[in-house]
Amino acid sequence: MKILVALKRVVDYNVRVRVKSDGTGVETDGVKMSINPFDEIALEEALRIKERGEAEEVIVCSIGSNDVQQQLRTGLAMGADRAIHVETEVATQPLTAARVFMKLIERESPGIVFLGKQAIDDDCNQTGQMLAALWDRPQATFASKVELADGKATVAREVDAGLETIEIDLPAVMTSDLRLNEPRFVKLPDIMKAKRKPLDTVAIGDLGIETAADIESVSFEPPPKRGGGKMVGSVAELVGELKNKGLL
Repeated sequence: MKILVALKRVVDYNVRVRVKSDGTGVETDGVKMSINPFDEIALEEALRIKERGEAEEVIVCSIGSNDVQQQLRTGLAMGADRAIHVETEVATQPLTAARVFMKLIERESPGIVFLGKQAIDDDCNQTGQMLAALWDRPQATFASKVELADGKATVAREVDAGLETIEIDLPAVMTSDLRLNEPRFVKLPDIMKAKRKPLDTVAIGDLGIETAADIESVSFEPPPKRGGGKMVGSVAELVGELKNKGLL
């Protein structure tokens, strides 16, 4: 069985995000970029499945400019067998991404497609669900535990009420939640080995997909600065302050 894992290049979660001075986007020049944390968790789970002997190959893929090859090489250093770079200079909407991954599924025939439940840059939480609909296969989103047996997957999902356990047939789409695992640390020898692993590049135009309608971002602005707190001496004074602010 093959496992296909989608990786997205995002601003590192430790970086303080800054809006460009002209309001046209987020500042990325000189900013550390990393694999989307939820995607990294998805890759770690795929690698653990392979290490248990339940999969033969782990393939990482990403959509974007040449810069995403850095994140693909990191995925290879973590232990993926090969990588696919779908090249485009245009920001990709979730539906377009799902259509791209569908083309890769037709090409690779994986038993599992693993994605992060969402990307920390746009928080869309849509691509995995859209891909399952296009593929017409089961989905298990927000996975916090995955077990495979007899061509099925038993998945514990994090939902508002707590945990929900479902069983789905494979092939299937899964999206990882934060508590699924803790990704491994990449060692220098693994980084050197990753340079010799295959990384294929294909232009998005060569896949013959229909591009979803673009969502135009008109402007970006940081959230308003928060004001300082105020100490009050009594409950009556607190109620009065809340009324003055229109909160009561």
